[in-house]
Amino acid sequence: MSNAHDVYDNPLIGRYASKAMSQRWGPVRKFRTWRQLWLWLAEAEAELGMTGDDGKTPRIRPEQIAELAAHLDDVDLARAAVWEKKKRHDVMAHVETLAEVAPKARDIIHLGATSCYVTDNADLILVRESLNQVCETLAAAIDALGTFAETWKNEPTLGFTHFQPAQLTTVGKRATLWLYDLVLDLRELERRRDELPFRGAKGTTGTQASFLALFRGDHDKVKHLDRLVAKKAGFGDVVPVSGQTYTRKLDSQVLDALCGLAQTLHKWGGDLRLLAHRQEVDEPFEADQVGSSAMAYKRNPMRAERMCSLARYVMGLPAMAADTVATQWFERTLDDSACRRLYIPQGFLAADAILRIALNLANGLVVNREVIAKNVREYLPYMITENLMMAAVQAGGDRQEVHEVVRLHSHAVTASVKAGTGSTQELLAKLKGEAAFAKVDFAAVTGEGAKEFVGRSPEQVGEFVAEHVEPVRKRYAGVLGMKAELHV
Repeated sequence: MSNAHDVYDNPLIGRYASKAMSQRWGPVRKFRTWRQLWLWLAEAEAELGMTGDDGKTPRIRPEQIAELAAHLDDVDLARAAVWEKKKRHDVMAHVETLAEVAPKARDIIHLGATSCYVTDNADLILVRESLNQVCETLAAAIDALGTFAETWKNEPTLGFTHFQPAQLTTVGKRATLWLYDLVLDLRELERRRDELPFRGAKGTTGTQASFLALFRGDHDKVKHLDRLVAKKAGFGDVVPVSGQTYTRKLDSQVLDALCGLAQTLHKWGGDLRLLAHRQEVDEPFEADQVGSSAMAYKRNPMRAERMCSLARYVMGLPAMAADTVATQWFERTLDDSACRRLYIPQGFLAADAILRIALNLANGLVVNREVIAKNVREYLPYMITENLMMAAVQAGGDRQEVHEVVRLHSHAVTASVKAGTGSTQELLAKLKGEAAFAKVDFAAVTGEGAKEFVGRSPEQVGEFVAEHVEPVRKRYAGVLGMKAELHV
């Protein structure tokens, strides 16, 4: 880190959350944004012709604006801390700190505003930027996982229901299940980013009374002020009404979207951990990496585990945001302040960390084809029975009677396998000896083996990538190269 005060001080920072995200939620960026908001407010008030007591003289002079603009970046945290100890108010501490280096502008800093003008509007700026970064990193993960799905779209593997072997699928088709949830998450995060409004200049309880007084009862100028400040901040919309704060429903909706992403990545991480147990798919593992301090042979899926752990943390945050929405008193209560300063930054830091791990995984998964093929061979006789049943019925058999024959022989073979006295390969031989399957051409049904039983898995992968991944690649073409920089 370039500066101890440059980043948000949280254990998630460092190897996992990106420097960009941690700096965005650090104190330097926060208080610089406050100063920028004071500059925008002063500029807007001047542009709208705010006058002094005589009703003619401009209330805000060009040299005052110039002095504010000259001191956006020299935030003195130590000096602000001295003022805050005295004032017991963070916003006033920074007003005084700025006024010391911009004395000409002292009387126009924070003019007509309440504390939430800077605190809430700054939060919205940082939330929108953070949502954009999350969307970009998520798009890179979708791109990488889409490539993985395409690469392995034809590779037969066991499908599972109830975590019991079921029909065959392919390695690539399974990846599309993870991908689809990620695509849905991206749509929701984009919506929250694109629809996020600005609080604007609303005054102490949202009535804009202070600005109406400063503009001598000119309602049009007050309305314009709200929009003009938002425009300077790059927002196309402002909340139509507010109390002292913007509605905390916005925070709750954003945390819900991050929670949805965490749910998806936890599910993916859980699947990878199960696949690692089966030794079918491994996550990246460095040459000198240690899996256990005691069991030197171990190769733990630590990336997937960490992804699940951080995802669990994010999934717990929306409850606090929901409580905040539910316990607002009239125009505002202050018990939301401390917890929001924790769950909003930490929600984004954790989401960013999870996505960086996910991107690393998507770019480095190792498919163990021989292990997968061995597992497929072991269970393939069971998989074939469904097609044999259909062939027997088409040849004139009774579906329920055929089903019972398969059931009895399947369970008998399974029992012998568990006892160590038999093999799954015996199943087809037993069925061939049954009258119910006398008219079935076993060779025609089994065909060329496993690939005959994956259904439309390869085609589904191609269709999904074309219809759902390619649009993401197109929208985020300019940032997909980030994947090379995000290895954990």
